[in-house]
Amino acid sequence: MRQILVIGLGAGDPDYVTMQAVDALNAAEVFFVVDKGEDKSSLLELREQICDRYIRDDGYRLVTIPEPPRDRRAAAYVGAVDDWHERRAELFEAAILHHLPEDGCGAFLVWGDPALYDSTLRIIDHILARGAVDFDYRVIPGITAVQALAARHRLPLNRIGEPVHITTGRRLAAGLPEDLDSAVVMLDAGFAAADLNDPDLHVYWGAYLGTPNEVLRSGPLPEVADEIAATKRELRERHGWIMDTYLVRRERRERP
Repeated sequence: MRQILVIGLGAGDPDYVTMQAVDALNAAEVFFVVDKGEDKSSLLELREQICDRYIRDDGYRLVTIPEPPRDRRAAAYVGAVDDWHERRAELFEAAILHHLPEDGCGAFLVWGDPALYDSTLRIIDHILARGAVDFDYRVIPGITAVQALAARHRLPLNRIGEPVHITTGRRLAAGLPEDLDSAVVMLDAGFAAADLNDPDLHVYWGAYLGTPNEVLRSGPLPEVADEIAATKRELRERHGWIMDTYLVRRERRERP
């Protein structure tokens, strides 16, 4: 039976690759990577650098899979994502059938950790449900952008006895829940925190975490929101894409 490894590579720094991931890289013979176009070619190049650095046998193959188009402005957000996942599943399935022998071991290389805001595991389930190809799979965790952000800003994500909320920019636009003082925000196309009307919030922001292009900003949200939003626009224009993560935290208030 075919074996598939879903390997978390960390947030961008090759040194974030764990020893478990190195062992998994050396167990696979075929690596499937999504080609997201010329604007994001640096992501593909970084995967190639990681393979060159850690894989001891140079007999492996790298198979690129084109990224299907996605409607990011659809009113029915969940339906649009489901459609995108299904088209991705078709492409992944075809790549496995064509490039991986029945007794072979292949791998998907995932930024960060496959369990946090990544679609690969859902697509793997789509492929198995379709029934055209059978395989077993294993997941190797990686260092997330959330962990990298906390490390780079030298802060714990949680305060004593308090939870941490991980959400998206789309969700944060509705406001920070009343009973939460800390939220990590991912997948924010703009900078949704700028619209939060709360003078007690601080923000700890990072873009391209773990890469040579890393940029960090922090401070009281009302004072740095415009700077961060402008920086995001400038960086996206310069590089053609941006990946960023941030923590918004309400300063500790007096509690009854």
